Amino acid sequence: MTVTFPQKGLPWLLLLPQLLVTAIFFLWPAEQALEQAFYQEDAFGLSREFIGLENFAALFTDPLYYQSMLTTLVFSFSVAIVGMSLALLLAVMADRVIRCKLAYQTLLIWPYAVAPALAGVLWWILFDPSMGPIALWLKSAGVDWNHYLNGNQAMILVVIASTWKQISYNFLFFLAGLQAVPRSLIEAAAIDGASPFKRFWTIVFPLLSPTTFFLLVVNLVYAFFETFGVIDATTKGGPGQSTTTLVYKVFNDGFVGLDLGGSAAQSVVLMAIVGLMTVIQFRFIERKVQYS
Repeated sequence: MTVTFPQKGLPWLLLLPQLLVTAIFFLWPAEQALEQAFYQEDAFGLSREFIGLENFAALFTDPLYYQSMLTTLVFSFSVAIVGMSLALLLAVMADRVIRCKLAYQTLLIWPYAVAPALAGVLWWILFDPSMGPIALWLKSAGVDWNHYLNGNQAMILVVIASTWKQISYNFLFFLAGLQAVPRSLIEAAAIDGASPFKRFWTIVFPLLSPTTFFLLVVNLVYAFFETFGVIDATTKGGPGQSTTTLVYKVFNDGFVGLDLGGSAAQSVVLMAIVGLMTVIQFRFIERKVQYS
């Protein structure tokens, strides 16, 4: 069904609010960052000098930048894999619930409404070495938990907080994908004697592959950009540089270190990364549409 508008200007009028938001909060800052990446500015932004590609040259010779890149990869794939695995498990369990099904689904969706900074504060309290109930339980079990001093424990904390925040989003898509699987295929496999695990692995999971790939890209983008609030509220990139991701390093160098040009160069690299991930996602979707 094709929707037609009596006036040609009406569609543009309806799109105008979103276009303004995109132009003001994305295109304009992106253009400013791209311009600043080629300048060296003073700490107050009152004067600047054109230096060409020197900010990028300094960036790609900085060992701390490569360390934050490795930290980002470990953190992002941990959040994506753990979050998607738990969400798929919860979606399978919720799809089989008969009584109070809507109540279960609603409870599982609630964490998505929590702001990232609030999610970070919540898990920071739970894992606080001096009074956090989970930290105290770990100490009683013989685990010396102190994410202020242990970088691996700090990484585990931010992964848990970020994953908990994103599970609800993954759950919604996996549940919708499960409900779209034809029941006749599963029933036929059950009649042939296939076990529940084999039915899931050979029938259900392959049919969920488009949803899985979409969520993989979305979760990686989420871990790259939207977890700043979680990290800032829990570890502030520490101890040392153990939880300093690329997006947090942009903030640290730009707003704390006042290296505006270097910070802008880092943001340009981040824009290129997310652009590449978006292109990969759209190419995958186009290929799926062609073969369907």
